[in-house]
Amino acid sequence: MSTSPLRAAMVPVTRQMRAYFAPVNRTTETPTIFDPGLSGAFPLGLPPAPWLDLGWIENFTRSYETPMDVVRSGARMLPTGQFRGPQEARVEFNFREWGKLQMALAGGSEHMNVLAPASGTTSPAPSGGTPAPGVAVLPGSTASQLVFGAGVTSAFSVAELIAVDLDYQQQIGYVGSGIAAAYVSSAAAVRQDPNYVRRVTFNVGRVAEITATSVVLAQPLLGGVPATGSSAQVIVAFVDREGGSFFQEWSALFVAEAESGGRVCFYYPRLSPNPGAGSSGVSWSSSVGTGLVQGASKGSGASGAQKGLTNSGGKFMREEFSAIVQPLSAISLRASFLALPYIDTNDGESVLCFRSYFPAGLAAAY
Repeated sequence: MSTSPLRAAMVPVTRQMRAYFAPVNRTTETPTIFDPGLSGAFPLGLPPAPWLDLGWIENFTRSYETPMDVVRSGARMLPTGQFRGPQEARVEFNFREWGKLQMALAGGSEHMNVLAPASGTTSPAPSGGTPAPGVAVLPGSTASQLVFGAGVTSAFSVAELIAVDLDYQQQIGYVGSGIAAAYVSSAAAVRQDPNYVRRVTFNVGRVAEITATSVVLAQPLLGGVPATGSSAQVIVAFVDREGGSFFQEWSALFVAEAESGGRVCFYYPRLSPNPGAGSSGVSWSSSVGTGLVQGASKGSGASGAQKGLTNSGGKFMREEFSAIVQPLSAISLRASFLALPYIDTNDGESVLCFRSYFPAGLAAAY
């Protein structure tokens, strides 16, 4: 007996998973909402604003570790009901691409922009020393085009990365235009550095074109239109740190590309990067004949010895190395997150994740 085509269409089949992230308002702890009714069928390359496309990801795993227990009563202590204990859920995967946001999410604490150093500076620092002064951004600028005025654009070159944000003015609390990039608990902690906000801001972009009075960016600034009074400085690198007291928090959406059957989406209103405790390390062999091989990841079912990789103490990987063509290697960013609770406005329930399924056309309903 042949299988009904209606039932065959009920099997979601995918080759890849794609990740999208959007900021959480840290002051009010308000996430970015993904409404499957309004936005569920969006083209994968064009997510609805303010969602940011971070590309295809690998080794995607979800875990739900909320314990469940039973209520017992009577002389024989028979179960009469059940309840859920403390909620806990995690997400882990590998970013295939490196960028400002991917590094920040894989690291979890403040993510730093290394500002181009001032000429003759003698104050080195691991996250960048004294930078060249910023260039004031003029009114009329947008997220994609920055106005500086005649002659000033000579401070920038095509293909350079730039950070655009306000001077640090000794304020306390979250800093960074559009997206909370760090939390300042004391002005003394950042040495009253006027460049501090631009050191951590997510409002970054790459110069694609230079006109007589402005700079055109290859992609819109992550944090949106520059705030009045902002300045721009050249970035030479990104750097993150293992440690620190700041915890990032983002809304996340993971979409399984539908090869056949329907689309499956996993929406986490609040995810906080949580790479795990303790030290972790990785070693690999690049000798001829063996090459570099894919690193074992948590939950992969393969041991480090089988993969040619040593995982120190069984802790989370922060980067993984895999072969493309000997002796080159691709370095992927290992990201691990803890899900934080969200109160669903429809019924007041505290939840961690929403899974939505969009059935294929003509698929059976059940």
